[in-house]
Amino acid sequence: MAFRIAPSILSADFARLGEEVRAVTKAGADLIHFDVMDNHYVPSLTVGPLVCAALRPHAEVPLDVHLMVKPVDRLVSEFARAGASIISFHPEASEHIDRTIALIRENGCKPGLVLNPATPLACLDYTLEKLDLVLLMSVNPGFGGQQFIQSVLPKITEVRRRIDALGRDIWLEVDGGVKADNIASIARAGADTFVAGSAIFGAKDYAAVIREMRARLAMV
Repeated sequence: MAFRIAPSILSADFARLGEEVRAVTKAGADLIHFDVMDNHYVPSLTVGPLVCAALRPHAEVPLDVHLMVKPVDRLVSEFARAGASIISFHPEASEHIDRTIALIRENGCKPGLVLNPATPLACLDYTLEKLDLVLLMSVNPGFGGQQFIQSVLPKITEVRRRIDALGRDIWLEVDGGVKADNIASIARAGADTFVAGSAIFGAKDYAAVIREMRARLAMV
């Protein structure tokens, strides 16, 4: 299984985001995770399409846009134009989940569905075959620096079982409290893509942290 590390700019230095994106890409990031919060669906307020467009020239890897906004549909085309490669959203933020998935694909991006720790897996019953990514939150969305919720591990395993049974190349991403000392256990549960914010951007040497994460993953 190929593993991917996606540093989250939520924990980067916002005063020099372009430099941060270049630095973490050079350090070995596979994706740049771009957290969008609206002070409505989640309590915090972060960045929008203009910042995404400004960062696109600085990123040599795909932009993985995670929309924590409600309603979600109007922003899909704006982030697609801003350079997103992947756009994921929460089912609670869409009136018509199937329509939002189709809208993301129509705009030339890969669609992903995001499940909070307490969101049941039933919303995958009629959507999984249409997705390119499932993102499982291992914290409640809205803030960086939270602790990993251990009860999400069996949920990861069940989603991996469903993906394998379907036989499609769907990424299984985990976001929240991911760091070097737990990344292997998350991978063993079935994840292949790992969002890490403070674990990477809170360190002095981004490359050293990413190397350590890959070393732990190599033992899985």
